[in-house]
Amino acid sequence: MLQKITDLLQEVSSISVKNSEELELFRLKYLSKKGLISDLFEDFKDVPGSQKKEIGQKLNLLKQSALKKFNLLKTELQNQDEKTDIDFSRPAFPYNLGSRHPISIVRNELIDIFTRIGFTVSEGPEIEDDDHVFTKLNFAPEHPARDMQDTFYISRLSLEDSNPEDILLRTHTSSVQVRVMQNQKPPIRTISPGRVFRNEAISARAHCIFHQIEGLYIDENVSYADLRQTLLFFARELFGKETKIRLRPSYFPFTEPSAEMDVSCKICGGKGCNVCKHTGWLEILGCGMVHPNVLEACNIDSKKYTGFAFGMGIERAAMLKYGVNDLRLYFENDLRFLDQFKSAF
Repeated sequence: MLQKITDLLQEVSSISVKNSEELELFRLKYLSKKGLISDLFEDFKDVPGSQKKEIGQKLNLLKQSALKKFNLLKTELQNQDEKTDIDFSRPAFPYNLGSRHPISIVRNELIDIFTRIGFTVSEGPEIEDDDHVFTKLNFAPEHPARDMQDTFYISRLSLEDSNPEDILLRTHTSSVQVRVMQNQKPPIRTISPGRVFRNEAISARAHCIFHQIEGLYIDENVSYADLRQTLLFFARELFGKETKIRLRPSYFPFTEPSAEMDVSCKICGGKGCNVCKHTGWLEILGCGMVHPNVLEACNIDSKKYTGFAFGMGIERAAMLKYGVNDLRLYFENDLRFLDQFKSAF
């Protein structure tokens, strides 16, 4: 038996394999339950007592040597496979760096512009109640914006219920401003960036999901002139020093007086295109002086404090800044479009 063990030791030490199939044959031949080493352990019980110690040591040495050889061969094959998988003709850095989405780029730039003149950032929930989205912002019960054609309602309860409350996806980030006014005393100077939802047809100029940034400033003796100067500073910081603005009278339930602000179209240089409807101007935001009813609804004394508010779509600002003529491009994740913003931060 000692001779068999010696022969197997020499045989195991001299074996080499070329692939995983040969390695498995090695395991089956020597280390499996029906292998040669297992057979020797079966024969070991018939060995005379005087020889058991010597043969037992040799047998254990054989098993350890076979296991060590198996692990060594396995490691060599793995290293060989790894070397085979390496294509030395490939570039050293095969992964292209990504970039921020153009909406994120413009959002961050807008935040930077307004924080430089004292505005802080406030955020709130996208799933809101009617009270914060409409009621406290002076929307009449019959206002068309409450209709299901404009608003995505999650649950809508009738007025006959004991605690009627409509749960909906916010249609503007003004709901965040309501929460700020309820929890903070003037002076208030804040911007509210975020995603909003409206039940609108998707086109080059509109989408059912878009991003807004809204601003609010409340203090004593705040005037319409403060609003105009703030917006002029913003427009020239974002679009360039030559940018012109104009304010047109408009109507919003939460501001009085109200206005729409247009900026000179950067895409066509004021000559007229499909984005600006061939007027040379592009409507970019709505604004106005905060309605006294809104201040009172949020427990702010409208006789002592005044304020202004404004809100704009970030997509529209990005269209102007980068000359994009179709809003849908922002949502399609087309790499041919997104790769153009790799140098932007």
